[in-house]
Amino acid sequence: MNRRITAALFALLLLPSIHLAHAQQAKKIPRIGVLRVGSPPDAFIDAFRDGLHQLGYAEGQNIILDYRWLKGEAQFDEAAEELVRLKADIIVATSTPGALAVRRATQSIPIVVPVMGDPLGSGLVANLAHPGGNLTGLSSLAPELWPKRLELFKETLPKLRRVAMLWNTSNPAMATGAQGTRDAAHAMNVTVQDRGARDPNELDSVFNALGKQRPDGVLVMIDAFTLRNAKKIIDSIVTLRLPAMYDEKSLVEAGGLISYGENRADLFRRAATYVDKILNGARPADLPVEQPIKFELVINLNAARQIGVTIPPNLLARADRVIR
Repeated sequence: MNRRITAALFALLLLPSIHLAHAQQAKKIPRIGVLRVGSPPDAFIDAFRDGLHQLGYAEGQNIILDYRWLKGEAQFDEAAEELVRLKADIIVATSTPGALAVRRATQSIPIVVPVMGDPLGSGLVANLAHPGGNLTGLSSLAPELWPKRLELFKETLPKLRRVAMLWNTSNPAMATGAQGTRDAAHAMNVTVQDRGARDPNELDSVFNALGKQRPDGVLVMIDAFTLRNAKKIIDSIVTLRLPAMYDEKSLVEAGGLISYGENRADLFRRAATYVDKILNGARPADLPVEQPIKFELVINLNAARQIGVTIPPNLLARADRVIR
């Protein structure tokens, strides 16, 4: 009898531990696939991680970030299919071509895109308020902002008549921005020299052409490809002593002349809120595509002096940041 009582008491003592163990096994740590061209350290991915941290997520403890650092866009499809096979709970695709690759690989796993250049034009979503499907995220307003950048560039260079436009022709989101820039340039009586490229070898041909044709300035559209080759682009433009307008302040911090655009790090940080909402039961189809709320005009006076450009005082006064 004593043995039976002892065994029963022991079983009762074990019961909470067994339930706890089962509960821990049942509570799966969410796995988030992250698709990114480049290599760490990466300021934008750091901003995304910071956003998760602010929401109470600790990497390796209550969330797993499964990174796929890629050398180029040609690897998107393979990496997307791998993350699908690993049954990621959410896939964060950090560019429009990457998002298109992930959507080709899955129609069910939620996809979050921190920066969409043209979500409607590229076909990523059906509607900004109600995206539909398994993809949502944030828009960079690329088509709308390039005409504004051209206006600011012409204010910087009042004699601007011919401008070269450097962009990644393999990125469908950039095509709309490029066309918007052409339309705006036509209205301002500015001629656009289209200098599209899709790989580093083509960049050499672009800069050879710029050296021969000598436009008044260069517009540089930034995406994963151009960011990956940012140093080469900036150095080549400076060597040619050409003023350039960028859409990302990090290139001005690295030696470029002027930039105007959304705070891209803020978009990556806000993308964490989409991950959090989806993990808590929201459907991507019901999460509206948000737009930038922070825009910055950044001017590098060191770069201006290096190429012999004088920035108008009224433009300097409106700048959010001036690098001296």
